[in-house]
Amino acid sequence: MLDNQKKASTALFVEIDNGHEGQRIDNFLLCRLKGVPRSYIYRILRRGEVRVNKGRIRASYRLQEGDVVRIPPVRIAEQPEPAKPHGRVLQQLREAVLIEDKRLFALNKPAGIAVHGGSGLNYGVIEAMRVLWPEERQLELVHRLDRDTSGCLLIARKRSALRSLHELLRSNKMDKRYIALLAGCWERKRADVDAPLLKNTLQGGERIVRVDSEGKSALTRFRVLERFSNATLVEAKPVTGRTHQIRVHAAHLGHPILGDEKYGESKTNKQFRELGLKRLFLHAESLRFRWPDEKQEQCIKAPLEPSLEKLLKQLRLKN
Repeated sequence: MLDNQKKASTALFVEIDNGHEGQRIDNFLLCRLKGVPRSYIYRILRRGEVRVNKGRIRASYRLQEGDVVRIPPVRIAEQPEPAKPHGRVLQQLREAVLIEDKRLFALNKPAGIAVHGGSGLNYGVIEAMRVLWPEERQLELVHRLDRDTSGCLLIARKRSALRSLHELLRSNKMDKRYIALLAGCWERKRADVDAPLLKNTLQGGERIVRVDSEGKSALTRFRVLERFSNATLVEAKPVTGRTHQIRVHAAHLGHPILGDEKYGESKTNKQFRELGLKRLFLHAESLRFRWPDEKQEQCIKAPLEPSLEKLLKQLRLKN
């Protein structure tokens, strides 16, 4: 056995509680056996080494409460101790909690913090939340926000809530509204941008998205909220949820989001940096949805951070 691996000596039997009901067996094993290659997990499923209630199952089998899962002895690569978020980040996120109920946390995510670790990042919001609330065993991200975007972010506290929220997202029954400040004075009152988006990965791993007929369908609805001499405040409603969708569609209109270093205009960004804009002016302002077992709609709103409010105040004085 390799020094950096350990192997369980006997099979493990796990009884499924209601928190894992409905989860696919392959996803359950991927979470349970961290460090085990995905290919190995599918191999032991194909061979019948994983059993549910003593019977063979497919990778697509969905667990039921009370199921007994047999997990064979497997060799697991020992994981290095994960980096802990800085105390400042933990404090930021503790203060960012908008709602905490039995099913979810709703945060006003600060700009500059990724939602999860990876791609050179040791941790993100979800890892920090697990440090802040170590007793919560089922915390999971419901959806994502770009690292540079602030605003409403949902984290499920139990798997049943995660399933319900994912179904609302899939069926387009969650209303998401963003606030963005666009470069230039946009003359139209509203516009639906229906332009397919294709993801590209550039040299060095940087991801960029562009409008391309071979891309995936994408639709964003823009509505003007306020006009300034050299900028336009808009509400953006993404009907689909593609990577960088609002940013690319705004640039496609000819009015990129201010502070956008990837899809924006460097000269205009520099002018607004001098006014105090140090970040992307894109903010997930609100989320509306209705739980399947409730009649009343839930509305979550996240206020703009003070620096963005200050910039808008400056622009209003100049108008």
